[in-house]
Amino acid sequence: MERIRMRKLVMILIVSLLALPQFVQAADSTPPPVSAETAVLIDVASGRILAEKQGEKRMRIASLTKIMTAIVALEEGDSQDIVTTSDKAYAKEGSSIYLKRGEKMKMEDMLYGLMLRSGNDAAVAIAEHVGGSVEGFARLMNEKAEYLGMQSSHFTNPHGLDDSDNHYSTARDMAVLTAYALQNPEFRKIVSAEVKSIPWEGEKWERKLLNKNKMLHLYKGADGVKTGYTKLAKRCLTSSATRNGQQLAVVVLNAPNDWDDSMKWLDYGFSHYPLTEIVKEKQRMGEEKQEDGVLAYYSSRSFSYPLSAEEKSLVDVRLIRNINQPFLEITLGESVLGKVKLTMEQETMAQALNNRFTSNLESFMRTMLEGM
Repeated sequence: MERIRMRKLVMILIVSLLALPQFVQAADSTPPPVSAETAVLIDVASGRILAEKQGEKRMRIASLTKIMTAIVALEEGDSQDIVTTSDKAYAKEGSSIYLKRGEKMKMEDMLYGLMLRSGNDAAVAIAEHVGGSVEGFARLMNEKAEYLGMQSSHFTNPHGLDDSDNHYSTARDMAVLTAYALQNPEFRKIVSAEVKSIPWEGEKWERKLLNKNKMLHLYKGADGVKTGYTKLAKRCLTSSATRNGQQLAVVVLNAPNDWDDSMKWLDYGFSHYPLTEIVKEKQRMGEEKQEDGVLAYYSSRSFSYPLSAEEKSLVDVRLIRNINQPFLEITLGESVLGKVKLTMEQETMAQALNNRFTSNLESFMRTMLEGM
């Protein structure tokens, strides 16, 4: 019997790609040793922890604090706002962009000073502008930490200076924060800049800011994010890099060899856990026979995840049908990785028994087409 396609109906169903709050932690190989007291390597898009060394140990984080300062300022403030330097912000100790008392600057430029030169004066000026005060801004920081599930973190200031024992985080929490912040286009643009010129009120020249993050020219594909150091926290670094469409970030705390530590773990992540496409876009995932034809299901988008060579055989993709909402559930072992939205195509077929009924078939086709 011959089958002739009469009609195709496409419907987009409302099950979207789901990023689950709990991610599978890699555990099938050992990362290279690092000097850092604590360290975490994370895949930015999925949030998967790829390597960890005492990742949940509470630590001082120095100027890595400014990752939180920047993302809160970008989300709660306006990068085009004009920020005024208060007496409290002026001449703040530690690293500085040398803001003058009362100097006015666009928030965006302040953020470049914050992230490239680690300006503590910029941190205070931003905090006061967005939060009304340093204390008010710290509340916003802690609210964001709670929202992100950073259960072992507490912030009391926007700069990370050693002025409070109640200001702390962990390598794991900072990795979660970094992965979240890197989803923000403005944040990514700022932290990836190697050099930036910003205004200098009252001077004939601009401030030329050179990024302190040497990873940007030491490591292929590096694109962020922040250095840190205080006498108590010691050397701290959060680095990110992108290769073959995959972005990784590594956090090292109290790390005498912070640059080397970061490069070794990024190399490890890219080589052992490459981004693997599990489902292709518009891939046919299943079908159902119905009275008037076939109901076929296709993925509406692709789904990729960082997997080791050994893990690829453990991935299972299942078609699950709820009422009018089919989706793919993707698992690794017993852990759910995510869900992918499907497109449904309805194919209605007319059947011709043989050539003797051609005229009847043509009449049937005309009736069907007129009703479309």
